[in-house]
Amino acid sequence: MTSFAQARSHMVEGQIRPNKVTDEALLDVMAAIPREKFVPKPLQGVAYLDEDLLVGDNRYMMEPMVFARLLDAANIKETDVVLDIACGRGYSSAVLSKLSEAVVALEDNEELANYATDQLAEIGCDNVAVVTRDLTKGYPEQGPYDIILINGLVEHVPSELIDQLSPEGRLLCVMAINGVGKACLFTNFNGVKGRREIFEASVPALESFTQEKGFTF
Repeated sequence: MTSFAQARSHMVEGQIRPNKVTDEALLDVMAAIPREKFVPKPLQGVAYLDEDLLVGDNRYMMEPMVFARLLDAANIKETDVVLDIACGRGYSSAVLSKLSEAVVALEDNEELANYATDQLAEIGCDNVAVVTRDLTKGYPEQGPYDIILINGLVEHVPSELIDQLSPEGRLLCVMAINGVGKACLFTNFNGVKGRREIFEASVPALESFTQEKGFTF
């Protein structure tokens, strides 16, 4: 077993499984996807620490534990279509691609989008389409989505994104609520929008989702 493979195993068994993540398919995928390939080379040695890692201009890859708990709460099915917002260098999309039918990876940083496209192709994630556009608008052209994931702390979730959910769809994000980061699950069942707080979490903010950018749900 290589040192990176050992690190992946330790990440799953030492960080993720003990923190209430019970989806065995998710655990297996996170033990297999080479996280180190989705960070800048100087950070490859710390790719499996439970820390948010800077992967671009003020853009971060979420720490493994928070990322895993969000996906665990999403209850992703093999038939689900996923919108992965702020995919960065593509790690989140790689994991999602192995759990779902198809992934639209949304990124507004062209350099990150190009890297994600190349790296996802290199490891065989052929059910992911990387799209470059405004993160807050989503990508209704390929909706509705069973799962929407926002990678980063948001101050608001535009109704435009909630409207792109399928009838039983779920949107997962970490939202700043009264100064505290709360992992939240949003739904839109028959036009009735709902929000459930799941757990507290601290992740770096996404500038695109500041309060001034749009309507708060």
